Amino acid sequence: AAMTLKEAKIGSTVTVKKINGEGALKRRIMDMGITKGVSVYIRKVAPLGDPIEVTVRGYELSLRKGDAASIEVAE
Repeated sequence: AAMTLKEAKIGSTVTVKKINGEGALKRRIMDMGITKGVSVYIRKVAPLGDPIEVTVRGYELSLRKGDAASIEVAE
């Protein structure tokens, strides 16, 4: 099975392979700069299902777990 951003380890850098999901969800993720081939560094995952904090293109972003689960990545 493909790994998703939700499963990526804290402190790791992964490459976005594919964004799954419906148009609006996918567009919102892409608007944040998360597109195929981009590197994402996993900074922090808050406990209790709070956002996942990542760095993409030099920007710090917070992603909901549901969004992160729709982003397929590779190490």
